[in-house]
Amino acid sequence: MLVPINFADSSSGIGALGVSGQAFVIQLITFILAYLVLRRWAFGPIIKILRERRETIESGVKLGEQMQKAKAELEAQVDEVLHDSRQQADGIIAGAQDTARQTIREAEDKAREKAAGILKEAEERVVQDTARARQQLEKELVGLISEATEAIIEEKVDAKKDAQLIDRALKGRQTA
Repeated sequence: MLVPINFADSSSGIGALGVSGQAFVIQLITFILAYLVLRRWAFGPIIKILRERRETIESGVKLGEQMQKAKAELEAQVDEVLHDSRQQADGIIAGAQDTARQTIREAEDKAREKAAGILKEAEERVVQDTARARQQLEKELVGLISEATEAIIEEKVDAKKDAQLIDRALKGRQTA
């Protein structure tokens, strides 16, 4: 059984506030018991869970920072690889352009050589055709001169005399 504790007169102190001393003590004891029970069975697991959550959050933050660093390093590596790839591509393109220019030069040189060969061949044909035409013309001229000589002197000229007359006529024509 509980003995009522009278702290003070109800007209002064705590009683003036409308608080009963006995109720206050009971509530204080109940609070202390609740605190001790909670401390024994609830606060420990709750604090443990809170610590685990804080550790999980901290490890998540650390992991996030590590991932940011890894991302930055990976981006730097990607940039470096892209830079190297661009340089290689530029080198390949430059090499291809040089090869193309050289191939064009070689093709132009071959075309010039072929054109020069065709011109030389054409000149040789012209010289041969001219020589053939000259020989043909000389033969026809010899025949005409022979016929003209026979007509003028009205006698048949032998081959030796004919050749002498033709040579003289041709020499006279060449000096003129």
